[in-house]
Order: sequence, then structure tokens, then C-alpha cells
Amino acid sequence: MSKLSQQVVEEAVRAVLNPEKKRNFLESIDLQIVIKDYDLKRDKRFNGTIRLPHVISPNRKVCVLGTDVHCEEAKNCGLTCLNVAAMEAINMNAKVVKKLAKKYHYFMCSSSLITMIPKYFGPTLNKLGKFPAIITPNDKLADKSTDLKATVKFVFKKDTSLGVAIGNVNMTEQELTENLHTAINFLVSLTKKNWHNIKTMHIRSAMGKPRQIYP
Repeated sequence: MSKLSQQVVEEAVRAVLNPEKKRNFLESIDLQIVIKDYDLKRDKRFNGTIRLPHVISPNRKVCVLGTDVHCEEAKNCGLTCLNVAAMEAINMNAKVVKKLAKKYHYFMCSSSLITMIPKYFGPTLNKLGKFPAIITPNDKLADKSTDLKATVKFVFKKDTSLGVAIGNVNMTEQELTENLHTAINFLVSLTKKNWHNIKTMHIRSAMGKPRQIYP
């Protein structure tokens, strides 16, 4: 059960969607959470991934690591694709892999090639939290790309503070609110004692002021 005040959330959402100064780029909107009553040495860390109702940002880039068939489909969808020859050329060069990981928000890979990713890319993509999603034979790349752009991943490791993008300033109030509630409810379900482990929550645009929504 949510402990958020509907009025507080509505006011915060309205504020972040109407920044005092308009920027010449699409500002993302982040959910910032501080966890409490967690022993970082003894308690089990949590992580989880969920698809939000709406795309977080249309500007997020997806790279396909695929067979010739998937690369052809990717080209028709306007997606970048690396085929087997291009992946072999990378040859676990960490600098090249890091550059790719910085350029693209998400990766997806043909199911027949997924076991080869460590051979071509080494451990870098996994360490950066960008190991590719698997493309099954029934997947449509356009739909898969949309799903990835609406996906948020919570990883609780060495710090009690978490921050994830949940939207952008071009969203409607309803769209951002739906993404916000979905992300929060999922995060709370991951913690040991649910809402008892939540100290504070804020939302903010990339260049804007934080707006507290809990407590």
C-alpha cells in the first residue's frame, strides 16, 4: 500500500514538468531514494528491473548485436547494429567497449549469439550493468526497443542512495505519475521491510530543484 500523499505527488509532478527555465535539450526526470535501516555489510543487496508504462525518453539509444537477419531488421527500424564481424573486431578491447557503453543506453543480442558476448566484449558490459537483453525468434525489434526505453533498473550495492530516470519534461502529468508510482511500488517490494526501509524520496528534472514526495 502506497504511503504517498496524492496532493504532494501532484504538486511535485507539476513542478518538475514546468521548469523555471526551458533548456535546449530534453531534460530527464529522476526518482531519488534514500534507504534506511539497511546493514550494508550483513543485509542482502537487492536489484531488479521493471518496464514502466511509458517510454522514459525517446532519445535513449539502443544497439543491436545481431545476426545478419536481425541486422537487416534493425536497419529497417532505424537502429544501429553490429554484426558478428564487427563484434569480432572489438576483440575484448575495453576502451572500445566502454565507448560503446557510453554511447548506447541499451543493448540487445540475438539469442544465438548471446553466449559469445563475453568472448567479443569481455566482462565490461556486465560490469557496467549493460549486458544485452536477449532477442528471441518471435521478438520484433521495434517493439523490443520500445520496451527497453521504458525499462528501469534498481541496483542497491555500496550506497544507501539510489537514483533512476523515470521520465522526461515533455511527458504529460498522467504519464509521469504512472511511471513514478510503478517505479516506487516495485522498489518498495524489493526492500526487506518495504516502506519501513524508505527514508526519503524526491523527484527532479536534470537541471531543476529536487521536489520531496516522501515523507
